[in-house]
Amino acid sequence: MPNQNIPFIDLKTQRKLLGTKLDENILKVVDHGAYVMGPEITELEQRLADYTGAKHVVACGSGTDALMMPLMAWGIGPGDAVFVPAFTFVATAEVVALVGATPIFCDVEEDSFNICPTSLLAGITKAKELGLTPRAIMPVDLYGLPADFDAIQSIADDHKLLVLDDLCQGFGGRYKGKNTGAFGDAGGTSFFPAKPLGCYGDGGAVFTNDDDLYEKLTSIRVHGQGTNKYHNVRLGLNARMDTFQAAVLLLKLDIFPEELARRDEIARKYTAELSDVASTPCVPEGYSSAWAQYTLRIDPSKRQDFASELQSKGVPTAIYYPIPLHKQPGYLSYPSATDQLPVSEKICDEVISLPMNPYLNDDQVDRIIQAVKAAL
Repeated sequence: MPNQNIPFIDLKTQRKLLGTKLDENILKVVDHGAYVMGPEITELEQRLADYTGAKHVVACGSGTDALMMPLMAWGIGPGDAVFVPAFTFVATAEVVALVGATPIFCDVEEDSFNICPTSLLAGITKAKELGLTPRAIMPVDLYGLPADFDAIQSIADDHKLLVLDDLCQGFGGRYKGKNTGAFGDAGGTSFFPAKPLGCYGDGGAVFTNDDDLYEKLTSIRVHGQGTNKYHNVRLGLNARMDTFQAAVLLLKLDIFPEELARRDEIARKYTAELSDVASTPCVPEGYSSAWAQYTLRIDPSKRQDFASELQSKGVPTAIYYPIPLHKQPGYLSYPSATDQLPVSEKICDEVISLPMNPYLNDDQVDRIIQAVKAAL
């Protein structure tokens, strides 16, 4: 009899844990009728501000909105350059292109997979050679691990650049005693269901300490409104969060610290057991990861067989990400910091992620570890 499949992301068990409280939160929204931008949105924004330490939070419709809105508020557009890592999800570069600016792809560090300061400096030089105006850096907290904010902020200060932290995978991570969401000039996160803190649809939030930016963001979120929604003072978006998603997130925030602790416990066990058969994730001193993904690096020639063998034992895997952004067909016209981005190009062929969710039980974790060891 085949082994029962282990869930890669387990929202069903979480939903059972939330129980009737979730039903009550949703029915409360149904009953009061403020289905978009209802009172739960304001409550959620305050809770998120308390959690991250950010002065202002603007809830919005998706992680993509959360990354695009600050660029719009800053007036970044044609002729401007924004520096992004080549190894991440496409939305990071997509929002730069959508506002008319030029994404410049930078390589990542081999140990953290986050943007490489040396490549970032090369990207700034490249932008100037192309006649572009360097405007902003968009580090990504990949797989839940915060970027090296000290190094990034130092470069930003030297070159008078804005920093927009893409913490769409990194909400819940910590860097030198501070939560993600508290770094840079702004940060944007996603509450897509598969994220460490996810809603039941699309959702996102922007974090900032800048009062002026906050006012612009609240305007952009609702079609660039001024004194009211029929008074429009700038270009904007329909980027509102629906109230049902806030109702879900408010309840999930109550259990989020315990879920993060369990993710970390599972990750530590994976690393202890698997570091002798594969390259396991590196978490530098002073960092903690939200463990959006737990990702191994293995021999590219063995990756497909490895995935197939694990699948045969009921253990799913995923590849985040198989193609670096500078090689994506839709982005070939945009420049890279250097002619090649060797780390990004290499790790795309090597990475493979194991199940990671706080509802894996000890027996399931052991099954996954034994399957990996047998396959490698």
